[in-house]
Order: sequence, then structure tokens, then C-alpha cells
Amino acid sequence: MKGRLHIICMRAKEYKPDIREKAVRYGLQYPEDEELVMMIIGSGNRDAPVELLAKKIVEKLYDSNPDDIVRNLCTLKGVGQSKALAVAAGIELGKRRSCHFKARIRTPGDIVPFIKQYGMCSREHFLAVTLNGGHEIIQIHVVSIGTLTRTLIHPREVFVDAIKESASSVILCHNHPSGNCEPSEEDIETTRILINASLILGIAVLDHIIFDTKDYFSFLEHGLLFSGEI
Repeated sequence: MKGRLHIICMRAKEYKPDIREKAVRYGLQYPEDEELVMMIIGSGNRDAPVELLAKKIVEKLYDSNPDDIVRNLCTLKGVGQSKALAVAAGIELGKRRSCHFKARIRTPGDIVPFIKQYGMCSREHFLAVTLNGGHEIIQIHVVSIGTLTRTLIHPREVFVDAIKESASSVILCHNHPSGNCEPSEEDIETTRILINASLILGIAVLDHIIFDTKDYFSFLEHGLLFSGEI
């Protein structure tokens, strides 16, 4: 066991300076997500080297809303409260300085840079982007996570955060892991249901964006929103 722990510690020591060197030389935009997490948590443990632990943390972050990060990370073997809080603190600091905070959305394409990272996910992620009266982003929320081809959506899950944040409107977004951004019949029906709910709540649905890693489909741009087709 001591020999194994020694190897793990050596691997962490060997890898971290390389990450730091890249960050210093090329900027913090250069390291990958797992490498940034490695810099935050500092080391692994006897059950998992730092590289593996960081990979698991990044995967868990994609499935977590802001309020759930610490709790969800603590479910990972080898991630205690201290490491979970360190990651959450780094995210909170980044969020406070994030470029999407209060970014004004004028056209459907304006939202894409802030959600495109979800286009790489192998499962469908349904997002609700809340906006204030000036069409500035308040927050991007993960509403539901589905399988390869399908996710389940209920109006209360979509609008609960919008109500808490006193948002005046939302933009619905979800990725298509298949790579085809065309809306399915289920996508259209879901949008119809959510628009009907939004009319009751007084929180406008400005658009529904379907996207992958390279392209997007806007219901608004294609005349499907509020046009009688939905």
C-alpha cells in the first residue's frame, strides 16, 4: 500500500508543475478543464490519482446546478468536503467574473457562446437561461439531464429558478448529442407546453435553441415561436 501511495504522490508531483508551467507560459485559457481542477485540488489520494479524480469532478460538475455542487462532489469517492468546497469556491469566483453575467442577448446567436460547452455532452442537457428586463443574462440553469436521445421536462422545473430570480423572460436551450439540430416533434410539443405555462406565469419564452458543437437551431429565427405553429 505504501508503494502504491508513493507512486500516486509522485505522479501528482510530476504532473502539477507541467500544468502550472503551461498556465504561466500560455495563460489560464490553455489548460483543459481537468487540469484546472487539478490545480485547485492539488493532489489525489490512495484510491485515485489526481488526474482521475479531476476527470470525475469535471463530469459531476456538468450534472450539477450551482446550489448542488458541494453536495454532489462529496458523493465522489476520494472527494471530501475540503476539496468540494475548493472547487465550488473556484467556480463561484469564476462566476462572479464570468463574461455571461449580465451579457445582453439581442439575437438568438448571442446566447450560443455561453452554452456551447454543453454541446460536447453525450447526454441531452436542457437549460433555462434566465434574463432580466433588459434581456441581460441572470443565470444559466441545468433543468434536466436525459439519455442519448431524450430528456424529460416539466414546466415547474423550467420556471422555478426564473421565479426565484424575478426573471422577466427565459431562453430555452438543449443540446442534441446526435449532431442534428433540427427539432423533433417532441421538441415542438415541449415548447408548446412551456409557452402555455409561461403565459400564465408572465415570464416570456424568448426562444428555444437546439445546438451541438458546431451549429444551432432557433425556433424564433425559423418562425416557430408564437407563430401559431406551436
